[in-house]
Amino acid sequence: MINRFAAVAAAILLCASPVLAQEGKPLRTAVDGSFPPHAFPNPAGGTQGFNIDLFTEVAKRMKRPITIDAVSFSTIIPGMAAGRYDFVAAPTTVTKERAENMLFTSGYLWTYFQFGIKKGSKPLTGWADLKGKVVAVNKGTPYETVSKAKGAEFGFEVQAFDYQTDAVQAVLSGRAYATFVGNTSIAYIAKQNPMFVPDLGLKEGRLHWAAAFPKDNPKLRNEMQDVLDCMKKDGSLVKLYEKWIGPSEPDGLERTVTPGYGVPDMPGYDPTPHELKCG
Repeated sequence: MINRFAAVAAAILLCASPVLAQEGKPLRTAVDGSFPPHAFPNPAGGTQGFNIDLFTEVAKRMKRPITIDAVSFSTIIPGMAAGRYDFVAAPTTVTKERAENMLFTSGYLWTYFQFGIKKGSKPLTGWADLKGKVVAVNKGTPYETVSKAKGAEFGFEVQAFDYQTDAVQAVLSGRAYATFVGNTSIAYIAKQNPMFVPDLGLKEGRLHWAAAFPKDNPKLRNEMQDVLDCMKKDGSLVKLYEKWIGPSEPDGLERTVTPGYGVPDMPGYDPTPHELKCG
């Protein structure tokens, strides 16, 4: 009789507690493990960075374990499409083309192009100020593509390096006037080196960085956005930003809760109002 009662009770618990079962299921994701300050090797072992801390905390608040692989970014989105990953934890720029094939949370950071210069150099006001100068970039990146097109237009030289650290060193040694990369990388480099300062940011072209999900899983997208929005509201996302990147700006997405689920005006956006419940 006791065994029969136990079996019935267990069956009732199993049927009545899908949330508990979901809570214990690990989240599987990945980052580009060579992209400071978002994810990069920890000398003590493993991977560290803003996105590691961010999604470890997100999983904790969702009451789910998480595994974060450090791989090449080019393999992450195909890995999610193949079912290896539940979402993309690497910073992913939201574009119309991508949003037609994936679901996104609202943005948790802005991303835009920015220059960095040596402390004491004259700040840039536009591309024309670079005429006759040298810009150092990371080889094979959008920063190289954009700066070479602008170099041909405005008359400056572009030197491409295998690593962003080498591009920065070219600026600090005087071999280049500026480096051209993303705003969070510029802020992180400046935080590490007082002789390097952030300069002109091309904010008119800024885009959302957000977490990406398969099109058939709006439930997980919505649950994770709720957690991210709660982290914006309680200031913990701003604290992570300031820990890894630098001072948070008043209109930063790390502190701004946008309406609906997803990025407004992008495919996959759900404008339905919802009450945010933060535990």
